[in-house]
Amino acid sequence: MTGRALSYRSGLAGIGDRLRPVRAYVALTKPRIIELLLVTTLPTMFVAARRLPSGWLVIAVLAGGAMAAGGANALNMVYDRDIDARMERTRHRPLVTGEVSPKAAAVFALALEVAAFGLLWGAANLLSAALAVGATAFYVLVYTMWLKRSTSQNIVIGGAAGAVPVLVGWSAVTGGLAWAPLLLFGVIFLWTPPHFWALAVRYRDDYRAADVPMLPSVRRLEVVTSQILAYAVAVVALSLCLPLVANVGAIYLVAAALAGAAFIGSAINLRRDPTPRRAMRLFGYSITYLTVVFVAMGVDAVVRHP
Repeated sequence: MTGRALSYRSGLAGIGDRLRPVRAYVALTKPRIIELLLVTTLPTMFVAARRLPSGWLVIAVLAGGAMAAGGANALNMVYDRDIDARMERTRHRPLVTGEVSPKAAAVFALALEVAAFGLLWGAANLLSAALAVGATAFYVLVYTMWLKRSTSQNIVIGGAAGAVPVLVGWSAVTGGLAWAPLLLFGVIFLWTPPHFWALAVRYRDDYRAADVPMLPSVRRLEVVTSQILAYAVAVVALSLCLPLVANVGAIYLVAAALAGAAFIGSAINLRRDPTPRRAMRLFGYSITYLTVVFVAMGVDAVVRHP
C-alpha cells in the first residue's frame, strides 16, 4: 500500500474518531423511533389544515417533536442503563459502553426538552409545546420509572406517550383538539402493543434476563399471540372509522382496509406459528402498516383540498 493510501485511510480513521461522540449522542435519541413519530405527525397536520400547511410550521413542529422525543428516549436510557447492560439487544447502547456518562446524557436530554418546548411554543402555540413535553414526562415517569418494571401491561399504558405526536401536530395547525386527532391517538395507542409485543417475542429471553415483565416473557405464547391478534383487529377497526370524524375518503379507506387486512393476516400467522421468525415479520410489517395508513391519510387530505 502506498504512503498516499495509508495517509488517506489514516485521515478517514481520524474523522471517524472525531465523529464517534456525535454518533453516540445521536444514538441516545433512538432515531428510528423518532422517524416513526414524525411519519404520524406530518400527515396529521395535512388533515388538520385541509391543505398543505405552512412550510415553516411543518419544519418547526417536526424539529420540535424530534427534539422532545429524542430527549425522552435519552432519559429512558439513563434510567434503564442497568437493564440495558443485561440485554443482548441493548448492551451496545452508549450509556452501557461508557461512551456517554449518565450526567452528560441527562443534561443533553433536558436541553433537548427545553429547546423543543421553546420552539413549539414560539412557532406554534403553548398547547403543542405542553403536549410534547407532557408526553416526555409520561414516558419517563410513568412508563420507564414505574410501569416497565412492575406490570406486564406496561407497554399498553405506557405506549400512550407515543401517540401524543398526532395531538401535537393537530394542535399546532388548529390551536386546539377535536375528535379526529383523538381517534388517531387511539389508533396509535392500540397499535403499540402488537407492534412491541411482536419484538418482545423475539427477545423474550432478554427481558427475562433483565427481570422486565414484558408480556411475552411472563405469559405463554398462545396468550400473547391471541392478545396481539385482538389488538390488531381493534386498531384496524378503529382506523376505518376516521372518515366519520375527518375529511378523508376513498384513498384513505382503500389503503387502510388493504393494509389492515394484511396486518391482521400477519397476526393470524403468528398465532398459528408463534416463532421468533414470524414475530419479526409482524414487527416489521406493523411499521409498514402504520406508515401506509398515515401517508394515505395525508395524501387523501391534500388531493381533496389541493
